[in-house]
Amino acid sequence: PPPPLGGPPPSRRAGRRAAGLAAAAAEPAGGGGAGMEGDRPESPVTIKGIERELICPACKELFTHPLILPCQHNVCHKCVKEILFAFEDSFADGGSESSNPSSPRIKISSSSMDRIDRISRSGTKRNSLTPRSSLFPCPGCQRDIDLGERGINGLFRNFTLETIVERYRQAARAAIAIMCDFCKPPPQESTKSCMDCSASYCNECFKIHHPWGTVKAQHEYVGPTTNFRPKILMCPEHEMERVNMYCEICRRPVCHLCKLGGCHANHRVTTMSTAYKTLKEKLSKDIEYLISKESQVKGHITQLDLLLKETECNSERAKEEASHSFDKLSHVLEEKKSAALRAIEASKNLRLEKLQMQAEEYQGLLENNGLVGYAQEVLKETDPSCFVQTAKQLHVRIQKATESLKSFRPAAETTFEDFVVDIAKQEEILGDLSFHSNGLEIPEINEEQSRMYNKALISWECPGKTDSADTYVLEYHKLNRGEESVTWQEIEVCSKSKVISDLDDDSSYAFRVRGYKGSICSPWSREVILRTPPAPVFSFLFDDKCGYNSEHLLLNPRRTSVESRAGFPLLLGSERMQVGCYTTLDYIIGDTGIAKGKHFWAFQVEAYSYLVKVGVVSSNKIQKLFHNTHDVTSPRYEQDSGHDSGSEDAFFDSSQPFTLVTLGMKKFFIPTTPAAPKDPASRILPLPSCLGICLDCDKGKVGFYDAGRMKCLYECEVDCSGIMYPAFALMGGAAVHLEEAVTAKYEEYHDDI
Repeated sequence: PPPPLGGPPPSRRAGRRAAGLAAAAAEPAGGGGAGMEGDRPESPVTIKGIERELICPACKELFTHPLILPCQHNVCHKCVKEILFAFEDSFADGGSESSNPSSPRIKISSSSMDRIDRISRSGTKRNSLTPRSSLFPCPGCQRDIDLGERGINGLFRNFTLETIVERYRQAARAAIAIMCDFCKPPPQESTKSCMDCSASYCNECFKIHHPWGTVKAQHEYVGPTTNFRPKILMCPEHEMERVNMYCEICRRPVCHLCKLGGCHANHRVTTMSTAYKTLKEKLSKDIEYLISKESQVKGHITQLDLLLKETECNSERAKEEASHSFDKLSHVLEEKKSAALRAIEASKNLRLEKLQMQAEEYQGLLENNGLVGYAQEVLKETDPSCFVQTAKQLHVRIQKATESLKSFRPAAETTFEDFVVDIAKQEEILGDLSFHSNGLEIPEINEEQSRMYNKALISWECPGKTDSADTYVLEYHKLNRGEESVTWQEIEVCSKSKVISDLDDDSSYAFRVRGYKGSICSPWSREVILRTPPAPVFSFLFDDKCGYNSEHLLLNPRRTSVESRAGFPLLLGSERMQVGCYTTLDYIIGDTGIAKGKHFWAFQVEAYSYLVKVGVVSSNKIQKLFHNTHDVTSPRYEQDSGHDSGSEDAFFDSSQPFTLVTLGMKKFFIPTTPAAPKDPASRILPLPSCLGICLDCDKGKVGFYDAGRMKCLYECEVDCSGIMYPAFALMGGAAVHLEEAVTAKYEEYHDDI
């Protein structure tokens, strides 16, 4: 049984499934709480017609211990655990689709797997741990739901739904009685159930276990039932506190400790009685409105019945027309096939005839055969005049036979290369064969909103607003040189964006999309080519401890952005500086180090930034890096300042404690190296909107990329003997923002109570 989430679990003794229950389930009933007694008489609304609302969307059976998710859908307690276990098993198996062996009905789809972003990397070390929230793919609304730090233990049991399910079970099993739990075999039929003991008794056993004058005699008892529920709904966060308030933001009951110092401290709450009264009035009014519109509902049902029949007739007519179209196409193909086979057969017969005649001619060149035999007989002629008369023409034939023997060539080709049918274009056209689009607009992939990082985010839009598609099909394939045939991978999408994972590093992919509205589809969009990063994406945050100067640098709460402000401290520092010198750089590093392998990370530098340095630093040189931050440095002698100091002979020193390049004033400065251009102007490039760094610890190289096009701007060698950390330096007004990983964003549930 599940843990006591707000009360003890109901008994399983009479949990038999109702026979003849419909297998198909729609969206289940909404959330509810305690407050409905187990033996309350049934309402005038019949139980028989509501089985659709009592089916778990995961197991497609009657709810057992339903839990209320934050999206207000209900799922069996066992199903929630099995889905979460299935995710853990899939991660242990390397991300493959799997399910809990105990529940073969519950499967985890590939789309749900794509929405879980758990990437493990070899050779990484993290200085600080960030709590990871527990995600649950709701089978009711197909959204990723954040269960919070407590996970499944923070969910309420839906006791109201349990009571309704129990009523349905009792109505379904009819004459099946609930037996006494304490009778010796054979047990007697129970006459009452104790809500405090969570057990059922016959009259005799109830008197024995609840003697008069004892505490148990004060227990609350009801008619025979298997649905035992607590008298008071307890808070899952604070198990000893009862819920007495309702959070209007999270739409769930809370206790006073949740409001005082918990996660609901700043939320708007109301009393439970007020929430009960408000929700009950709204629900009652809505139900009364629906009941008052019963005639209108029946009219709609009649209209829908007619539409069902009309749809059947129209579908049959459409099938006949489609079959006729394909029959015509098949007839054309059959005619083309027959013509091609006849041409091949005629060519074969002609070639066989020529080769047969050539074979007979060469047969005549044998001794005592054909031409040679005839010539031998002519040689026996002794009359000169008769011999000359016959031999002249014979000699010409013999000479031709001799020449043909010296240069033998078959009279016909044996190959039929000229008769190969090229159907590549026709096959592509047939692949695009579909119903007429009827004006359905062609979607366009938005290259500005689409991006490649740890995953591919492809976004598209339709030029017009009319006849928008219901669904889209996104296709992509990897670009390989020399590959003749292309195999597109297809994904069906209901929105106008899609996150694609498991793409190869350092590769180019082509993407295209088309829209569907029912059975009608639009033509394919223009193909867009995007390139993946040169290495797996490396995730880290800015380190707010090691060398972090909080007076000059400002970190955002998530530690994904750092800003350097040219304020009063900079003025005080510049007062002590000599002419031609500038103040020091403020350094900050990443909180995660790299010990081995090849990794890539990206970031954005604000356009207003005056001076920013980016690169990597070794762990055994970090101390030296921060100890030198208070030295005054002159632009004329700093070899990586990006300024034309006139010292062109001062090259980039690989033995320095860090490897950085200079950015600033919307420019990217290539360091002065022997391989760099001699002209200073050619070493200054426009600053890309997004920069990337690729560190290869195995080869000892670091590259700086235009992350938008995945083009390498500069590459150099680096000493990777220690653990390498991303490093940044800022001066004056500047800001750096780490590129966020591409994930399947959670869709919020916006329905108002």
